[in-house]
Amino acid sequence: MSVPFTKMHGLGNDFIVFEARDAAGVPSAARLRALADRHTGIGFDQALLIAPARSADAVAHYRIFNADGGEVEQCGNGARCVAEWLRLEGRATQDVLRLECAAGPVAARFVSPGVVSIDMGIPSFDPASLPFDATLATRSQNDASAIERHALVVARTEVHFGAVSMGNPHIVIRVPDVAVANVATLGPLLESHAAFARRVNVGFLEIVDRTHGRLRVYERGVGETQACGTGACAAMAVARAAQLFDAEVQMQLPGGTLKLNWGGANEHLWMTGPAAVAFRGELPDWSEHR
Repeated sequence: MSVPFTKMHGLGNDFIVFEARDAAGVPSAARLRALADRHTGIGFDQALLIAPARSADAVAHYRIFNADGGEVEQCGNGARCVAEWLRLEGRATQDVLRLECAAGPVAARFVSPGVVSIDMGIPSFDPASLPFDATLATRSQNDASAIERHALVVARTEVHFGAVSMGNPHIVIRVPDVAVANVATLGPLLESHAAFARRVNVGFLEIVDRTHGRLRVYERGVGETQACGTGACAAMAVARAAQLFDAEVQMQLPGGTLKLNWGGANEHLWMTGPAAVAFRGELPDWSEHR
């Protein structure tokens, strides 16, 4: 029996979305890696698995698997695509719905067809929430700035960054020009650094002014992507905590722009952006070949 899937993207950060109602419907890591191959498979940054909700007030539970087959806690662009997929399937009949994922409950609000706002929760700057072993890093001389609070030496370069959890682990590095940031070298070295037990997503942020930023993100288990929703939220959080951003910011990523709203400490951070369907298809039932 075949498995229907929908290919979707949020600003070029692309996904396959499919349902699994039991353990047999979850593909192996090897199968996910094969499907993620952009030459011999479908190609995607993450796979989004829709499962029955675990609480009465939620519409669905979703799981997130990176292109390397590893499961992760949260994906902001993916959350928008899950909400839009449920709307298109006729399962989201109200403007606001509740979802569930490994990072916890997620509220989604439909702004218009194909445009979704997601409540990304309260950013956590506690190193243990990433987790991040801050004893392996040094303290930056400029402790007042959340962007420059920690430092690690990689590739003979001392890299200063802020660390924050958006339900998944992020560090944010401020750069003068994101177009020439050393993403290809520093990204993988920091992603797999011993200070991050579950690896880390690495953001390179250029602050244009108090309401605009430019961002590139090296995602763990994927590499650099066209957009990263949680990465944009992480950049907003560390820059606003350092009093460099206002409460509403337009974050430009290679694939497009996200709108971010965050009042500050103890407030929920909201992200708004598009979720689009590229195509639909069917795959062989992997439960027969596990």
